[in-house]
Amino acid sequence: MAIASKLAWDDTVLPFQLDVSDIRGRVARLDGVLDGILKQHDYPPQVEALVAEMALLTALIGQTIKLRWKLSLQVQSNGPVRMIATDYYAPEEEGAPARIRGYASFDATKLQGKRPFDQIGAGYFAILIDQGQGTAPYQGITPLDGTSLAECAEAYFAQSEQLPTTFKLSFGKSTEAGGTEHWRAGGVMIQHMPEASPLMVEREGHGNILRPADLIRDEDSDDWNRANILLDSAELMELIGPRVSPTELLVRLFHEEQPRVFDAQPVRFGCTCSVERVRQSLSIYSTKDIGTMTTEDGIVTADCQFCGAHYELDPATLGFEANEVDDA
Repeated sequence: MAIASKLAWDDTVLPFQLDVSDIRGRVARLDGVLDGILKQHDYPPQVEALVAEMALLTALIGQTIKLRWKLSLQVQSNGPVRMIATDYYAPEEEGAPARIRGYASFDATKLQGKRPFDQIGAGYFAILIDQGQGTAPYQGITPLDGTSLAECAEAYFAQSEQLPTTFKLSFGKSTEAGGTEHWRAGGVMIQHMPEASPLMVEREGHGNILRPADLIRDEDSDDWNRANILLDSAELMELIGPRVSPTELLVRLFHEEQPRVFDAQPVRFGCTCSVERVRQSLSIYSTKDIGTMTTEDGIVTADCQFCGAHYELDPATLGFEANEVDDA
């Protein structure tokens, strides 16, 4: 794949449909998005890998759901990595990029030299959807189960949405000729169309957790199994690129399934923090409370966990007893 073509597919999500088997999906490639997320923090390698995987899942899932505002993924656990949070902000207008941000909270003293997912203990995987003013936020939660964040996401869709879903992901550090080492990620998500695969309530799940296969009717199982076998044949470097474009990957994997592609969605690293949002978050506090947050230099400081932005504010302008702020 030519360099120009590679750049055209970096930081994009390509929707597709397999007409033969009633399966929809997404192909994602992330490059600059990961750089934007990870360069804000000095994460250990295990934590970097978890954040990269979570960002890739966020790109794939966020583009699937017709949002007017924001989708969030969260992992909370009692392990060394206590929390991973990512946000997907839908495009503000037709043709504009979606925005993704993310961060992780962890105890560096408890990290061990094991696989990244081993740093996560018992807890839950959650998806939250906020479509803005006038709508009720949605939240779905499922226990952490599996050997990767991708398997946790598959369990979420089976358990909470009754949608058979499979992810095939690849991510890691890459160094191209003449370039510097940086993170790249790529992956494919497939889902059985909901009208073709209703919840089979009589099926038993894996322990107490449903798996994608638990939701597939017998008459649909051949199509679903065939698509998963084909997806599993994808090589890790094919998923990341840069030599195989997403459209070429779909032809390689699913040419007999008649893949049909739709318009690609560009994605970028982006944060919504601002001084106004900091003021709003502090508006519930009294002048006395604000006083406890004021430094010896007579200011209140705030740092964004997602992008690292640093804010310094006059305490007299904060809280519900604040003086009015002249923004001119």
